[in-house]
Amino acid sequence: MITSTDGQLAATIASRIFEAVGVSAPSARTVAEALLDADRRGIASHGLLLVPMYTARLRAGSVSTHDAAEVIRDSHAVAVLDANHALGQLTADQAMTMAISKAAEFGVGIVTVRHAFHFGGAYRYVEAATRAGCIGIAAANTRPLMPAPGGATRVVGNNPMAIGVPRPSGSPLVLDMAMSEAALGKIRLAAQQERPIPSSWATDPAGRPTTNAEAAIAGMLLPIAGPKGYGLALMLDLLTGALSGGSSGAAVAGLYADTAIPNDCAHTFIAIDPGLFSDATEFGGRVEAVIAQVEASDLAPGTDRIYLPGQREQQHANLPLQIPVEVREALTNTAAEVGACLPDGWDQ
Repeated sequence: MITSTDGQLAATIASRIFEAVGVSAPSARTVAEALLDADRRGIASHGLLLVPMYTARLRAGSVSTHDAAEVIRDSHAVAVLDANHALGQLTADQAMTMAISKAAEFGVGIVTVRHAFHFGGAYRYVEAATRAGCIGIAAANTRPLMPAPGGATRVVGNNPMAIGVPRPSGSPLVLDMAMSEAALGKIRLAAQQERPIPSSWATDPAGRPTTNAEAAIAGMLLPIAGPKGYGLALMLDLLTGALSGGSSGAAVAGLYADTAIPNDCAHTFIAIDPGLFSDATEFGGRVEAVIAQVEASDLAPGTDRIYLPGQREQQHANLPLQIPVEVREALTNTAAEVGACLPDGWDQ
């Protein structure tokens, strides 16, 4: 594992790697810091682990070096962007910023993004909305990874979504989840570390639940709560890909498939100004009342506290950063491949 100081060095390496393959310095730093933030929150599957894959795609041309998405439509509370396959963190930041601006004017803002690329942790964008006093919603579609109930073919992605609700004081409530029992990135991380996974996460290629991460990668993810997770994933595919005019279903390519073929996913961002529904102060009071009721719950045996959505990740951010040695080695190797300079102290 590497130290917190090395975490900043790792972000510097990631930024230099992206710059070496044509990304502008400000954009490279934005993406590198976003990946590091995911690691700090304990979401390693969306962290610096992704740098080699992002780099391979930038080099192959399936991810562009554009700094921003093209605005296709901008009408009242709605906008449609075309990312032209730019790094997802950049176009997602742009889209949520637009949604927040529209919410300030119209009470709600909805911005879709087509021809997009992986945007990392969805929490990032809803937290931006909560900082502006808005309720935030972010969603994305992915390539098909899960079967329909009773099926044996991948037909729908695990399509992540996040919802953020601001609080008068303290950290916002942030729900960030994919519709599968576990993210594919977590399974890939387990495969790298040669450790087993829970049998509820995925099946092998034949559809049998497996604890073998490599078999799970070749197989299918399992949805949360069976048909409920499948249904939610299907609807999110329509609310992102179909609504944006982008790709849905099998038209979305795998992140770890042919790096020359664009991922071509789609995103939707919503910002809602609660002050347009009632007094903002009263809304904040109602939020706190619900939270107080939850936190006052009786505890089940063996439980020491109740967690609100997002609290575990927020607490993890205060712990010493832990990045697997495999990720450190991958960053070092990728930097060498693209001719990016390692910062002083990285080899210590």
